Amino acid sequence: MDLDLTVNLSDLIRIVLAGVIALPVALEREKENQIMGLRTFPLVAVAACSYVLLTRTVIVESSDAIARVVQGLITGIGFIGGGAILKKDDDGLVQGTATAASIWTTGAVGAAVAFGRIDIAIIISLITYAILRLFAPLKDRVGPD
Repeated sequence: MDLDLTVNLSDLIRIVLAGVIALPVALEREKENQIMGLRTFPLVAVAACSYVLLTRTVIVESSDAIARVVQGLITGIGFIGGGAILKKDDDGLVQGTATAASIWTTGAVGAAVAFGRIDIAIIISLITYAILRLFAPLKDRVGPD
């Protein structure tokens, strides 16, 4: 067991930061009474960050192996988001696609933090939040997704 407090503190900060950066999207989805919200989004970001950090720690020599783990992570998060899409309203219209896409972008937030790209993580979170917030009135005028 390797207990390097400097590395452990750095990883802890990144994991917490991933969850915090995901909060704007989580709050927006919670406010909209979506199927996924305040707990789900930070958990996805924390998990994505943790998996990437663990992979980078264990598999330092193989960028191909790291790429495969990230690929699996992207697929897995897509599967979680798929659960939001399965819901249909009374008119038979599919709902939840924005929530599913938001879950996917939140996974990217966690991965970006793990790779040390906090700037990208913040940009992803802010753009996702802005799209959900600012495009909602336009969506209501145009029609369903």
